[in-house]
Amino acid sequence: MSSRPLKVLVIGGGAAGFFGAIACAEAHPHAQVMLIEAGRQLLPKVRISGGGRCNVTHACFDPAVLTQYYPRGGKALRGAFTRFQPRDMIAWLDQHGVELKTEPDGRMFPTTDDSETIVDCFIHAAKAAGVEIRTGVPVAGITRLDPGFEVALKSGQTLSCDRLLLTTGSSPQGYQLAKQLGHQVAPPVPSLFTFNVSDPRLHDLAGVSASSVRVRLRTANGEQFEQSGPLLITHWGLSGPAVLKLSAWGARALHDSRYQGTLQINWLPQYKLEALREQLLAVKSQLPRKAIAPNCPVLLPRRLWERLIASAGITETTRWAELSNKALNQLLQELTQGSYIVKGKGAFKEEFVTCGGASLKEVDFKTMESRCCPGLYLAGEILDIDGVTGGFNFQSAWTTAWLAGQAIG
Repeated sequence: MSSRPLKVLVIGGGAAGFFGAIACAEAHPHAQVMLIEAGRQLLPKVRISGGGRCNVTHACFDPAVLTQYYPRGGKALRGAFTRFQPRDMIAWLDQHGVELKTEPDGRMFPTTDDSETIVDCFIHAAKAAGVEIRTGVPVAGITRLDPGFEVALKSGQTLSCDRLLLTTGSSPQGYQLAKQLGHQVAPPVPSLFTFNVSDPRLHDLAGVSASSVRVRLRTANGEQFEQSGPLLITHWGLSGPAVLKLSAWGARALHDSRYQGTLQINWLPQYKLEALREQLLAVKSQLPRKAIAPNCPVLLPRRLWERLIASAGITETTRWAELSNKALNQLLQELTQGSYIVKGKGAFKEEFVTCGGASLKEVDFKTMESRCCPGLYLAGEILDIDGVTGGFNFQSAWTTAWLAGQAIG
């Protein structure tokens, strides 16, 4: 065996590609690591994530709990997170001069609130570790050699390498390359998105939010999903963490039912139904002469309360004393199980999370090496892994890329 250095080629200059290249070069200084990116810009999603602040990870340090934020891939990540998890990413960034801060909801950002801090850190770390970076280099195809690979570029040139790390995100061409090398790919569909709901109860309430609701979705095909959390009314329907979580867990079922379904909203999940009835009856006896509309006895935005009582048939001037049993029952129905028709999906910010990708059964999660193509490694969003919003998608990219980088050299 000759003593020439091991040649590692990373295809894809996004989060996973960069971190994998750096991890490999830092752990194996004698390897020659080259990263190629089809586009002109490096780390595009890192730049725009979190509204340009870059939601790097989430302050959840228990692997068993962390896996519960992944509609797909949680089980495969369980062992991976025992080896590299948010705490390790925080420590790595700290060693490379980047400090993070934690927001009340657990999301973590650089203290600068600027994604360029992360981009600059990665580019600097890659160069310091000796990674060769080339942009504007699209790949045409990959041939397996024995050993190694030959990568044909669209320019007509070829690159040869001993090991290959595929980190092409959710690009259709990346999936094509994975298939060429023997992998099965679950077709990608959008994962984080808002719901299009046109309902008179929500008209002109854009910007109104409820801090804690329970939402139950039944798709047109009859599959059911349930989530809790804050809800935001928008110009075109409903958004906020509760809806985004539903969209993630129900991604494939919603796609298969053409984003049609029924959403049931419990605006006050903290109450048992009978306790809520008692509370409304108590107000009825305490404030009999007061109008119902301006006297909201529960924690709901006033405009939303007014809209919900109107849809229960209660007028602006109806007093608490005039609240009939029938109207009370209708109001309880509106507050705890109002039904809304979902007619499609909207975008969520840049909506760049997909569910789908290379089959996890075909990858060894100790090393991220392909089980069907020795010498090939996969990391990041090319895999059939996706997390809910909050830094979880980046964390699975860092973890899988770090494992690949350690093993690949």
